[in-house]
Amino acid sequence: MAEIHEGGCVCGAVRYKVAGQPARSSVCHCAFCQRRTGSAFLLAIWFYEKDVQISGESLKSYEHRSDETNRWIRLQFCSTCGTTVTHTAEFLPGLRAITGGTFDDRSWFKLERHIWMRSAQPWVIVPPDVPVFPKSAPPPLPSAP
Repeated sequence: MAEIHEGGCVCGAVRYKVAGQPARSSVCHCAFCQRRTGSAFLLAIWFYEKDVQISGESLKSYEHRSDETNRWIRLQFCSTCGTTVTHTAEFLPGLRAITGGTFDDRSWFKLERHIWMRSAQPWVIVPPDVPVFPKSAPPPLPSAP
């Protein structure tokens, strides 16, 4: 049986369960992620769609198109408290990112890469064993097993 991890929004109106290990995980330092999180970066923990179950209130969506790549990212957030719980992106079809800070236990996943480092805040220090990319990460993963 696959390992299950749970989480949700700040007010508890939206909950989710994910099964198994992430397909990938990233810390994104792009200007858009800094603005949308109100922080220095975003923790994106990616799972195959089939491994994500969302319950509770319906999520509201907002679609943004990158001014550099022209690819879309679709944010999904709680309509009550505004917490961005998940997002999908044109460049990773079949995958869904869970915002790392929304997990009940935020200590279990490993962050595998830091992307868009050219926009990182100058005081961010990346562990020496974690790959960094000035822009996007390496090519997408294959389709779900």
